Amino acid sequence: MADVTLERDFSVSPERLFEVVSTPEGLASWWGPEGVTLADHHMNFTRIGPWQSTMVNGDGQRFKVTGRVTHVDPPKSVGLTWAWHDDADERGHESHVTFTVRPHADGARLIVDHRGLADDEQAGRHTEGWTSSLNKIHAALAK
Repeated sequence: MADVTLERDFSVSPERLFEVVSTPEGLASWWGPEGVTLADHHMNFTRIGPWQSTMVNGDGQRFKVTGRVTHVDPPKSVGLTWAWHDDADERGHESHVTFTVRPHADGARLIVDHRGLADDEQAGRHTEGWTSSLNKIHAALAK
């Protein structure tokens, strides 16, 4: 198993950052790496329950990921299970993601902690994806 932890500071209040990483509107503004769009999604990380999203890259490839929100502690943290689906829509290995929001001198810090990834290769791909997604959060907050 492998884990990924990334941190990024934002010049907004912890409450605003938590809103962006937990509400349907906030998530839709940044979810997925740069160059990827959301084809459809049912994401609401403000409550316990199932979620899903399907992302599409520039070549039209679809990437479905599903899970269940496991905990919500506004405006501090939200946790969720995470599993990719294959081309036959079979759900794969399940891991767990926690978004933690902490006050920071200039605003708020977001910690993305993705645990229980299958191996180092998967951890490397998720590091790239989460890093790119954090860039999109910056852009979403700048609007």
